[in-house]
Parts: sequence; C-alpha cells; structure tokens
Amino acid sequence: MKTFILGGGCFWCLDAVYQKTRGVTAVVSGYTGGDLPNPDYYSVCSGMTGHAEVVAVTFDETVIPSETILDMFFAMHDPTTPNRQGYDVGTQYRSSMFYVDDEEKVLFEESIERNQPLWDRPIVTEVTRASTFYPAEEFHQNYYAKNPDAGYCHVIINPKLAKARKYYSAWLDA
Repeated sequence: MKTFILGGGCFWCLDAVYQKTRGVTAVVSGYTGGDLPNPDYYSVCSGMTGHAEVVAVTFDETVIPSETILDMFFAMHDPTTPNRQGYDVGTQYRSSMFYVDDEEKVLFEESIERNQPLWDRPIVTEVTRASTFYPAEEFHQNYYAKNPDAGYCHVIINPKLAKARKYYSAWLDA
C-alpha cells in the first residue's frame, strides 16, 4: 500500500473522486503543512495556521499505478491558480503535494512535468516535505457520500465527478 498526501482545494472534492477509485483503500480528509498543533477546520479556514486542506489517499499499486492517482489529481482541480480553487480562496486551498521521501518527491515532480502540457498556464502546485498530518473532523470524512444532495455537492463536486468519469471511467466504480 502507498499513501499520497494531496491538496487540491476543498478536500471534499478530491475525497469524492478517490472514494470511487478502484484500488484506493482509504481516503482521509485532513490538514498538513502548517504550524499550529492539532488544527481544526475553523483555525485552518482562517488562513493563519499555514495548513492546507488535503486528502491522504491510500491505494494498492498492484491495482492502480501511482501515476494514475497523480494524473487524476491534476485533472480534478486547477493546479495553475495559487491559493484558489474556484470560489474557495486562501492558502488552505493551495495546490500541494506532500512527499515523504526523495523517491516520492521525484515522482511528484515528474507528474507536474507530465501534466503541464494539459494546461495553458504554468502549474504552481507546491511540492513540500510532509509534516504532521491531522485528520479533519468526522463531519468532513466521506462528505459527498453522506451529503449528496447538499448544494456544494451539486454545484462543485458533481462536475468534478463527471470529469473524472469522462477521463478515468476505467478506474472508477459507479
């Protein structure tokens, strides 16, 4: 099993896609990259802690390649906008990848190079050494599955799921 810690705006969006991805065994929404020990949603949303909203995606590399997990990441958010994803603005929504070793850092950097031709503007995704990962509150875990009729899900998450189905249907469950 391998785990990547990825930030692509609101963690609910990446969580929704990866929860439906074959070979993914766990997705945990959380916070990392900041200075405050044991942050909570409200402190992170203040933009003062330095944390990013992220997902820890654990997957079986014998089922789905690391490159596919990373390519999905770049397809599911706009990696060319610093500190912003759509209406979500602030450093907590930055495009970010948190590596645990040099091998993972190289893999992340290669994924940026591989995906750059898909974008008209430069990818600004931060590649940073992983620090302490703090799971988000239970309310944020598997949010889409628990709240499919919420307005945010209809307006923001459903289009991302449609895009994932368009490009990655071979890897997605219903």
